Amino acid sequence: MDRITGKTGLTGLLGRPVSHSISPLMHNAAFEACGLDYVYLCFDAGEEELESAVNGLKALGARGWNCTMPDKKKMARLCDHLSLAAAATGSVNTVVNEGGVLTGYNTDGIGYMMSLKDAGFDVTGGKMTLLGAGGAALSILAQAAIDGLAEITVFNRRSKSFEDAVAVADYLKTKTDCRIRVCDINDRELLKETIQSSDILVNATNVGMAPDLEGCLIPDASWLPRRMIVSDIIYNPRETKLLKLAKEAGCPFFNGMYMLLYQGAEAYRLWTGVEMPVAMIKQRYFTG
Repeated sequence: MDRITGKTGLTGLLGRPVSHSISPLMHNAAFEACGLDYVYLCFDAGEEELESAVNGLKALGARGWNCTMPDKKKMARLCDHLSLAAAATGSVNTVVNEGGVLTGYNTDGIGYMMSLKDAGFDVTGGKMTLLGAGGAALSILAQAAIDGLAEITVFNRRSKSFEDAVAVADYLKTKTDCRIRVCDINDRELLKETIQSSDILVNATNVGMAPDLEGCLIPDASWLPRRMIVSDIIYNPRETKLLKLAKEAGCPFFNGMYMLLYQGAEAYRLWTGVEMPVAMIKQRYFTG
């Protein structure tokens, strides 16, 4: 790579595994397109190595980095400052290093909200039904509340993640005006009633992901009011069983393909102060 210089800034990805990640392709193409003297590399570092890896990156003056599983929770504890979404979820996927002072962000929810906008929808002031309470779901919950949804109902089975969702909801209630409740997904009557009074339904679980192509948390298209936006953070397959039901019900819908793109675009902006050329990146790596 002849664009590497003695002043090239370092960014990258920490996690395990990371060898499959599309992020280096995406970020390095964007740096080159914008004429920015940065490089993005992958570093295999699990929870045990994370603190040492972070100290090394700080010592080397790295501009920032992303974190993927299993490092997001521990990374939040290693930061000096947290964004509101990162503080709410206790999870960091993007770090900015300013002279050794680390600020942690959670851009996963931003990625979802920007993909929603990309699909042509604005649900500000609306009501969301959110299926799931894992890491992706809580990131979406946090950012949707921050971005001005009026009401969000989270449905999940009663488990540790259910209690995590309650804690995140309680925190967000003190920081935003969003009304949030967390409910048992086994209460099918309440689930159906809530979906049918919502503006948007989001599946933030892995139910319906390949190879489980028939998996779906709702039984049939009659549960979906025609006006409702339906989204699924899954992108393999591109049209899950839930999205097929949305099509059958005449609902607008979209999948999770661009959530990764836009969470990366926000990290890129935080590191460089420059907008990622998303149209070019989308065309090169997210089509076909």
